[in-house]
Amino acid sequence: MTEKIAPRQFHEAPGIEDWRVVFEGACAHFRTKSFAVGVALVDEIGRLADAANHHPDVDLRYAGVTVRLVTHDVDGLSEHDVALAQQISAAARELGVAADPTRVQTVQVAIDRLVAADVQPFWRAALGYQEAGDDDLVDPQGRGPSIWFQQMDEPRTVRNRIHVDISVPHDQAEARVAAAIAAGGNLVSDANAPAWWTLADAEGNEADVATWMGRD
Repeated sequence: MTEKIAPRQFHEAPGIEDWRVVFEGACAHFRTKSFAVGVALVDEIGRLADAANHHPDVDLRYAGVTVRLVTHDVDGLSEHDVALAQQISAAARELGVAADPTRVQTVQVAIDRLVAADVQPFWRAALGYQEAGDDDLVDPQGRGPSIWFQQMDEPRTVRNRIHVDISVPHDQAEARVAAAIAAGGNLVSDANAPAWWTLADAEGNEADVATWMGRD
């Protein structure tokens, strides 16, 4: 039976230095710098995935390939992801392709709700999304950010009721926070760091920069 592993266990495994755990699993971005090299890497990933019967999400662009690994049976990471990550990194090295962890992130929109039945159907219909559990909507095409509904016990009147969550690699979070503050943002709270830092723009609209750390 497949067993779920913690993000820390994934990062402690050898041969996964290219990979970073974000909200939806483990992710790596490979800077191919040409479409042809990207196609070659994707072709090798396809061969490895079929052999392992474990299939990642792959995003091919002109300058790079982004790969996301997750084991859906456990709703998280497993040793299957470790093994395939190791193999994909080895294939990338054979092609002379380097990884760039600074290009890894997952964006999620969070909406406060009091009554789920009053709020979620609207967003599901408006976006053409699908339900994923009780609190999430996801793009069936895997392109748009997921929507997470945060349960409230009473209306929030002081702070905004929609904010953006940005899940970044644990070793990139402080740089991302510093960059946002340098760009005119404000630190609302770091009480939950390194799980997340709450930031706001000059007019008070909020974003959380999040990592897997402090959650396990």
